[in-house]
Amino acid sequence: MPPHKSLSSSQSGQALVILLIFVAVSVMITIASVTLIVITSSGMSSFEQSTMAYDIAEAGTENALLRLLRNPAYTGETLTVGDGTATITVTGSGTQTITSTGRLNNYLRKIQVVVVVDDVDTIQSWMEVY
Repeated sequence: MPPHKSLSSSQSGQALVILLIFVAVSVMITIASVTLIVITSSGMSSFEQSTMAYDIAEAGTENALLRLLRNPAYTGETLTVGDGTATITVTGSGTQTITSTGRLNNYLRKIQVVVVVDDVDTIQSWMEVY
């Protein structure tokens, strides 16, 4: 029968050090992963809110086009759209410029449309302005 080998205290100490290093690396990877998830989710929230502000500005523009078709003297208004607002201004005569600013929380997006108003509204340009 071979002699029984027992771990010396230095070998058990090495195992403990290796285990502590492994645990420390695991904790650092976990913290990095959680931090990355939090940063990514807040970035998506900002992107989504900015996109929603643009959609609100478009809704204001479409509202203004409809109102101009019904009433060529329409000059604008402020609309509540969901959780945001669209501030609409219409300037000019004959060829009119519609400016619609969508606001959601701290995000603003602005659309400007140039339209010729007669029996049928003819859109000459539609663009986002900064």
